[in-house]
Amino acid sequence: MISMSYDLAKLPIQTLLRPISDAGSALTRLDERIARSPVGDGWIERTHFTDACASLWIDGELVHLEDLVLHDATKDIRTPTHELTIARDVLRTRRRICGQPAGWALSPDGLRSLRGQATTVALDGVAASGDDEPVADGLVGGGEGENGDGDDTRLDNEFAAIDAVLARSTAAIEQAKQPGPALSARAREKDPLVYDLDWDEDERLEEWRRVLQQTQELPAVLQAMLALDAWNQLSVLQHAPWLGRLLSASIMRQAGLTTAAHLAAFNLGLKTIPVDRRRHRDREARLLAITHCILAAAEIGLKEHDRLALARKMMERRLIGKRTSSKLPELIGLVISRPLVSAGMIAKELAVTPRAALRIIEELGLREMTGRGRFRAWGVI
Repeated sequence: MISMSYDLAKLPIQTLLRPISDAGSALTRLDERIARSPVGDGWIERTHFTDACASLWIDGELVHLEDLVLHDATKDIRTPTHELTIARDVLRTRRRICGQPAGWALSPDGLRSLRGQATTVALDGVAASGDDEPVADGLVGGGEGENGDGDDTRLDNEFAAIDAVLARSTAAIEQAKQPGPALSARAREKDPLVYDLDWDEDERLEEWRRVLQQTQELPAVLQAMLALDAWNQLSVLQHAPWLGRLLSASIMRQAGLTTAAHLAAFNLGLKTIPVDRRRHRDREARLLAITHCILAAAEIGLKEHDRLALARKMMERRLIGKRTSSKLPELIGLVISRPLVSAGMIAKELAVTPRAALRIIEELGLREMTGRGRFRAWGVI
């Protein structure tokens, strides 16, 4: 048995009643706005990216939003780091949870699958960050390099990078075929420097599930708060603390507090809370910090939604007088759904040449985000 458990006795209900009510109301207002908004789908996709970066920030790592967007689109301009690999997994996990039925993430099958995915990325991240060559893929029409004797060497390097990606993919597929707990056990046997041999994740996870069962009759917001606090206190997974935050948000989704496509951005809200409040020794202080994080996430989400809605209206004005075959409407949808876009991403999504992508970017009047001569990227004002 594990030496620690999460005590649900003596909850500070009187202190938490008003903050819980405010947090639930704010989240409901945001969800209602998103569900009826023409930019709702784009807002949700953007939130996946920003929340994934915020998750790494909470865990003490820095991942640039630009790098994550390009990495997700396989348009890396530099070698992916271990932190970027984890951020991509947080991003994909958020998408996966939103793409499944509301109760899937907290079901035994869902937990097993998500836990195995988190374990895989913890092991594969170091290998992914050790590639010899970056996958830089001509994001703009210019700056492609000059023709000369170095072309053969560049081609060889690119083929070598492709071979490395294929090798990593093959290894990842083989590991994904194995159950999560078994993979974790083998990992501990292989490398005790990475895993604590006395850390029983199965037992800690079972204790966390017991907390969920005991809080089933509580309001959804309070249940999610206690689930997140219990996950942090029990330290369920050694190398994937971020998974608990997504599972806690799934509780409110399962209860119907948010729509099926919307997963509350706990990480964005927690980023606004000082670390001494998030990790306070007193449980009441920690729970109050979580309620404030939900409020902050809702406020940030509303402001971002209003900004996107205004930007969409401004861009749609440029459609006046355009032909029905114009690619501008598709480009508007793309830039609304991504924090930034590159010429390579636009060319791929809209099925146009990189030169045509640069032209329609200029027509739409997008704001350049990087200010570089090569590997440029654009976003909404």
